[in-house]
Amino acid sequence: QVQLVESGGGSVQAGGSLRLSCAASGFTFSTRCMGWFRQAPGKEREGVTLISPRGSLTDYSDSVKGRFTVSRDNTKNTLYLQMNSLRPEDTAMYYCAAVATESGCPMAISWAAKGNIRYWGQGTQVTVSS
Repeated sequence: QVQLVESGGGSVQAGGSLRLSCAASGFTFSTRCMGWFRQAPGKEREGVTLISPRGSLTDYSDSVKGRFTVSRDNTKNTLYLQMNSLRPEDTAMYYCAAVATESGCPMAISWAAKGNIRYWGQGTQVTVSS
């Protein structure tokens, strides 16, 4: 069955860094755009970043642009999110997701956030203290 298993979350002080990983199985990872989303308590889920199947194209939300970097290793079926210069407002549950389309997608996280996700992970908590 399909599995997306996130890891790497934790607690960090403002200005610190974390690296999230997402191990995928049960589907053809290398043909799908992958994304990271987050949801803070009391807020709607927010699209953070999207990466193309081969990793050559990316898109970021304005709130993380310049601080977060998404990457993938198709040989390991793993998605990554390097988060630097973390802020308290980055505190949220972070979810890995695979888009519904295969062999590419519109490269906009806003598109992915509009119901175009096929598979979701269970999430990993990131807490940033001031």
